[in-house]
Formats: sequence, C-alpha cells, structure tokens
Amino acid sequence: MPERHERLIARTREVCAADDRLAAALMYGSFATGEGDEHSDIEFWLFFAEDPGDERAWIERIAPVTHVVRNEFGSHVAFFPGLIRGEFHFARVADIAAVAEWPVSRIVPIVDRHGLLPEPAGELDTGADVCGRFANWLLLAYHVGERGERLRQLDALAHAQRHLLWMSRLAEGRTEHWLTPSRRAEAELGAATLAALGRTHEDVGAAWRAGRALWLELDPAPPGELFAELDRALGA
Repeated sequence: MPERHERLIARTREVCAADDRLAAALMYGSFATGEGDEHSDIEFWLFFAEDPGDERAWIERIAPVTHVVRNEFGSHVAFFPGLIRGEFHFARVADIAAVAEWPVSRIVPIVDRHGLLPEPAGELDTGADVCGRFANWLLLAYHVGERGERLRQLDALAHAQRHLLWMSRLAEGRTEHWLTPSRRAEAELGAATLAALGRTHEDVGAAWRAGRALWLELDPAPPGELFAELDRALGA
C-alpha cells in the first residue's frame, strides 16, 4: 500500500474509533480488496447515530484538504494534498441494513459498536435487466443524434457503454468488478470483446451491434420486434 494512502487510512480508523456518534464504519473499494495502488481512492461509509455536523470539518480531522465537494450521488469527495481522492458517505444507522444487498466482493469493517454490520451478499442484476437498460440508453442516443444533439448523444452512449461492460462481464463470467465494470476491463475481458467495444462510446451503430450480440448470448428470448426495429434503424 502506498505510504500516503496508508497514513490516511490509518488516521481515518483513529477518527472513527474516537467518534462515539459513529455506530459503524467500513472501507470498501480497491484498498478493501487488496488492489489499491498510488492512483486509487480511499473510500468509506460512515453510519452515524447522531448528526455528524459539518462534513468537511469531520473529514479535516483526518488530514488537511484542498477541497471538498458533495457529488451527484450525495457522498462527500475530499481532495487531499498530492491529488489523493477520498470518498466519504455520511449515512445513518437505519442505512446499515442495506449493506447486505450490496453486490461488492469485500468490505473492511472499521467500527461496529453494536454488531450491526452485515456481510454484503447482494445479487447481481439479471442479463435481461441489464440488456433492457442498455436498450434504454441506446434508443435515447439514437433519437438525440437524429435531432443533431451530438454532445447529448455522446453522453447517452457513455451510459450505454457502461451497460455493455456489464453485459460483457455477465457473458464472460467476470463479475468481480461489478460496481465499476470498466475497472481492469482490459485485463479481465477477452480480446474480441474489447475490440467490439472499441467504438461503442462514439458510434450508435457500433453500440447496437455489440449489444445485439451480447443480448442474444445472455437472453434466450430477446424482444424480436424491438430487435427488428433497431436493426432497420442502426444496422444489424
């Protein structure tokens, strides 16, 4: 583990242990699975029985920060000196039970004052569900592109490609990085898959052709009428 990250993680443990308002805390992500390196984030969930107060002030008990922002998912992202990124989810005791449904490979408990932290054992999405969500983003990308909104099309295609990665992981049985399907994709997915996904972030036709093949592999009864319409619009 890189020394700077190790110091931040150790200090986070100390701050958690000293805060009696904290019912439970855990670390997840790369350092929880033993894959962390100098480019990895440090990532924590913090479950409070009482209001933690100012979140930035709480994080600054760990180390000085250059900036803190609340991201679009509601977690607080801290930028530590050296461009180290820390992600802190400030949650409540009532949220602890949901950990059991997380589709992650490993968490590291840091504090569990009342023995409430469960092991995550959430089920992965089904192939049919992931394929359907892929079609949702693909169809949006098609329509906004036809309207001439190229930047919006690229945004929708980025979402479609994320679902293509999930579909690929299901098809190849490589679901160990399910929450972030692009992580280590080059090392874990086959060469043919990587080649098929090469332009799916920018070309709606390429996205459909890659998705069509994966869909047929994952779902023995795909929606035939939808396939026919997409084939006509985008090319099989």
